[in-house]
Amino acid sequence: MSRSMNKAILVGNLGADPEVRSTSNGSRVATLSIATSRQWKDKAGEKQEKTEWHRVVFWNTKFSTLADIAERYCKKGDKVYVEGSIEYRSWQDREGQTRYTTEINGRELILLSGKGDGAETFSAPSKVAAGAAAPKGKESFDDFPEALDAEDDDLPF
Repeated sequence: MSRSMNKAILVGNLGADPEVRSTSNGSRVATLSIATSRQWKDKAGEKQEKTEWHRVVFWNTKFSTLADIAERYCKKGDKVYVEGSIEYRSWQDREGQTRYTTEINGRELILLSGKGDGAETFSAPSKVAAGAAAPKGKESFDDFPEALDAEDDDLPF
């Protein structure tokens, strides 16, 4: 059996504050517009630049609040890292015309425009074990004193 993969990774800037709305069943969804740019020199040596705009959606689920996180922490101009899958959708508008869109269904969000001590990572868990405990925050060597006691003579330095 052959496997396949649908994975998109974007690093870019937000073109606007996230648009957050609630669906008819009460789910919350945030839509982000992310710009990515590439630069090159043409044959004449002139610098050229092309910007692409990407639509990214983050959903609140039973296990994740990415839509709420995007609403609270993301602002126009922020640099973000987004990971997700590409999705193509079509629908009928009010005039009966078929409309099409391509979007990234976001599964991970890293804020790169760190206002504090660095970037923050938020992700939607891919699999959650029943009864699994939530992480208790950052661990440090103080939590594992025996890790510092062992001598490692195998180290090359």
